[in-house]
Amino acid sequence: MVRRLLQAVAVVLLVTVITFILLRLIPGNPAIAIMGPSAYRNPAAIAQFDRVYGFNKPWYGQYWLWLDHLLHGNLGYSWNLNQSVASLLSTHLPKTVFLVGISIILALLIAIPIGVVQAVRRNKIVDHFFNGFSTIFYAMPAFLLGILLILVFAIKFPIFPPEGPQGESVGAIFSNFNALILPIITLTLITIALFSRYMRSSVLDNLTEDYVRTAKAKGASERRVLLKHVLRNSLIPIATLLGLLLPALFAGALITESVFNYPGMGYLFYQQALKQDYPTLLGITVVVAVATVIGSLLADIAYAVLDPRVRYVSQ
Repeated sequence: MVRRLLQAVAVVLLVTVITFILLRLIPGNPAIAIMGPSAYRNPAAIAQFDRVYGFNKPWYGQYWLWLDHLLHGNLGYSWNLNQSVASLLSTHLPKTVFLVGISIILALLIAIPIGVVQAVRRNKIVDHFFNGFSTIFYAMPAFLLGILLILVFAIKFPIFPPEGPQGESVGAIFSNFNALILPIITLTLITIALFSRYMRSSVLDNLTEDYVRTAKAKGASERRVLLKHVLRNSLIPIATLLGLLLPALFAGALITESVFNYPGMGYLFYQQALKQDYPTLLGITVVVAVATVIGSLLADIAYAVLDPRVRYVSQ
């Protein structure tokens, strides 16, 4: 675990370096983006802006300045929103975590039984039905599914609002939870399609293992073999996938939040990317990078817990 933690730190630093360089390659001048086109007529103001925010230094000098602030707990200051990146994340991140968390829990509760049923009823009508379901939603982009849900359940049949709950505080979510239904459904359906396919394949692989035949030979019932032996071993790929899926879900949340105008971290990233707000973009990138390495560590731990045969040792 110590070795993996050190690797995680190296990965996060590498991600920040690459992101920092890519952001600097974006055409345009941050000073012009912040102060407006009229700043072209005021070179002194542009020079002052560059000195204050370190844009008069080479890229590695700018990165070192930003990294020094980061190590001191300072994620930077948003030029457009006129507040610290840390305060922005403190208000927007919980909303994304809430949306993604509920979607993951619902997807697991639905996808695992579906995958098991598909494997047990392989090549039957139930299996074909859920295969078609998972194929459609697995291939469908999040923005398309979100727009279709808005067209059907917010416009044609006005059951739910067309946008997510608004407001700065997390309490706004609970005061208007009805507005969160469509974003949750969007992320949940796509995640179910992914999890159910992996679960079906995993259960099918385990049903052919020797330990299943041995358990049946000892007189264990089909139900006991399935729930006590097969299910636990079949969850190993799901645990790995779940850990590695965290950053992908955040990316999906970015699209979903943009479609539903939901004020989470993904929507914040989208809005500030349009305005070239580098400090905010870097702060969110750090959070997603940390979520990625934490997800990988959790996947390793879950793998070892579910399969006692697995031991991580230095080679």
